[in-house]
Amino acid sequence: MNPADAIRPAHVEVSLGAIAQNYDAIRAHVGTAQVMPVVKANAYGHGIVEVARHLMNHGAPCLGVALLEEAIVLRQAGISIPILVFGGVATRQIPQFIQHGLMMAASSVDKLRQIDEAAAAVKTKACVHLKIDTGMERIGVHWYSAEKLLEASLQFSNVEVAGIYSHFACSDDSDLSAAREQLSRFLEVLEFYPKHGLQTPLRHIANSGGVLQLPESHLDLVRPGIMLYGVYPSKDVLRPVQLTPALSWKSQVVFFKVVQPGSPISYGGTWSSDHQVRVVTVPVGYGDGYFRALSNRGSVLIRGQRHPIVGRVCMDQFMVNLEWGTAYNGDTVTLIGSDSSESITAQDVADAAGTIAYEVLTNINTRVPRVYV
Repeated sequence: MNPADAIRPAHVEVSLGAIAQNYDAIRAHVGTAQVMPVVKANAYGHGIVEVARHLMNHGAPCLGVALLEEAIVLRQAGISIPILVFGGVATRQIPQFIQHGLMMAASSVDKLRQIDEAAAAVKTKACVHLKIDTGMERIGVHWYSAEKLLEASLQFSNVEVAGIYSHFACSDDSDLSAAREQLSRFLEVLEFYPKHGLQTPLRHIANSGGVLQLPESHLDLVRPGIMLYGVYPSKDVLRPVQLTPALSWKSQVVFFKVVQPGSPISYGGTWSSDHQVRVVTVPVGYGDGYFRALSNRGSVLIRGQRHPIVGRVCMDQFMVNLEWGTAYNGDTVTLIGSDSSESITAQDVADAAGTIAYEVLTNINTRVPRVYV
């Protein structure tokens, strides 16, 4: 879709080429490890079906998502490569995993038994990845209790263990001691397989932080998330891989006004000027996922110049102070992206809103049209 064809004067532009470029850069960096692109949360706001299809066609061997529903959407869209669902599995969901040929996380002997029984009922094998908790305390069997799960996984004839994995909690920190401890715990668990003369399943633990900062964690497969979309996971992280941001967010000026001194702007009257100013209105708000926390703190680009948001961000609109600059109705307003020599990154927006870039991207909801280039 061309932005000019969109009914609404606001859209997100996604560069599928940039995502493919980032994928290639990650693949080159991790050597022999496979790359599992993570497309959960609507591909971090970029559009799950479009991004997944492009990556499949680009050669990605598999995909990662958080929820069963996300995986089913991909299957219904014709995405045929293996898909791993990272999240916890409810017993009632198991038949749907099997029906759609999805890989699921298994974190207990009881869950393995339930999966085995569901697979036996339809005379097939279910594919699982064993989830080990090495310090995240989210889901997974604790590393110090993992041997019972690994032993049990050998007993179920209708379950195929395709992988074994864990997840870093602090791999994007400048202090990597906690991440290295997690990796050590995971490698200790993995000793079970050679100790018993068994072939080790696919091993994976590295998220974006691990990809960038812990090459020893790359193992057999890595799971890049936010870095796939051209955004680094934190300001502290090392940057050995050059990334290209894939998303920009644009809108337009829809109203121009001259505001007199002392006239408060927006709900609560939290901002006013002591002199006459020019103010424009932009048709985007927190109903689109543009944080209310950006009230009197955020900024946008208009005609290559940075201008501050004034007054509270409304559900559907916000106001921008031009001082005595120039803008016309229909002028492009850049919320995330570049205009001339100026740019606003997802990290810039996150800093202004007091959050992280992950939340900025995933918060852009489906009310905002996506345009793919």
